[in-house]
Amino acid sequence: MDSEVLVSWYRREARDLPWRRSGVSGWQILMSEVMLQQTPVARVAPIWVEWVQRWPVPSAMAASSRADVLRAWGKLGYPRRAARLHDCAAVLAEHHGDETPSDVETLLTLPGVGAYTARAVACFAYGQRVPVVDTNVRRVVARAVHGRAEPGNPSTTRDLADTEALLPEDVATAATLSAALMELGAVICSARNPACADCPLPSCAWVEAGRPAHDGPPRKVQKFAGTDRQVRGKLMDVLRSTMGPVEKSELDLVWTTDPGQRDRALNSLLVDGLVEQTSAGAFALAGEGS
Repeated sequence: MDSEVLVSWYRREARDLPWRRSGVSGWQILMSEVMLQQTPVARVAPIWVEWVQRWPVPSAMAASSRADVLRAWGKLGYPRRAARLHDCAAVLAEHHGDETPSDVETLLTLPGVGAYTARAVACFAYGQRVPVVDTNVRRVVARAVHGRAEPGNPSTTRDLADTEALLPEDVATAATLSAALMELGAVICSARNPACADCPLPSCAWVEAGRPAHDGPPRKVQKFAGTDRQVRGKLMDVLRSTMGPVEKSELDLVWTTDPGQRDRALNSLLVDGLVEQTSAGAFALAGEGS
C-alpha cells in the first residue's frame, strides 16, 4: 500500500469533523470515540459539540449526576457507554490530574476504555504510532492488501499486526495514515458500494483480482425492531423526558405487545445501573430515585 499517496489524499479530502480540529483535548477525543462506537458520525457530531461546551474537562462531567449524563446522551444508543464515560471522568479527575493519559497501557485501566478506544486516543489525540483497527480499517486492509472482499472474523493479533505493518516509521506520518485508513473505509471503500473509481490508492489487490465476491458466510445484519434494545430505548426515552421518578404503570404503556419482554428490558436497565427503583416502587434515571 502506498502510504504517501493515502496520506496526501487524506490531507486534501478528509471530512471536516469537529473532533479533528485544532485545540481538541485528549478528553474530548475520548468522548468522541466513545460516542462513535456503533453510532454514525452525523448523529454524534452535534451532541459531541454540546458535550464539549458543557463538560470541557473530566471534572466538569464528574461533578454532574449520572442522570444528567444519561439525559444528555439522548438517542445515541447503548447508554451504558454514557455511564462508563461518567465513571471514567471521575477517575480522570481524581487520579490523573483532570487529564487523559497518552499511553495505551494507562488508558486501558480506565472504566469503559477497551483496546480500540485506547489506541484511538493515543493516536488521534497524541499522535502516537500505534495501529488503530476498526471495521473500516479491517475492510481496507482485507481488500487492498489481501485481495478479499471482506475481512472475515476479527482477530486482534492478526488485525493489529497487519495494520502496524503498513505504518511508516515516522511517528507523525504514521498517526495520519491511521486516520487516512479509517477515512478511506468510511467514505470510499465502503462495505456495500465501494467507490473504486474514486480510490486514491494506485493499486488494490482486490481490484486487481477482479473484485471477487466474499466466499464466506453472509454478514449478519443486526436488527433493531422488536428487540430488547428497542424496548430499553423506549423506556429510557420516558425516563429521560421526566425529572424524577415515573410510576411503573406509565412505563407499561411503552410496550404493550409483550409485557414479559418489557419487564425483562426494565430489569436489565436496573442491572446495568442506568435506572433505579424507589422505595415506593417507581423508577427513575440513576441518581434521581431519591
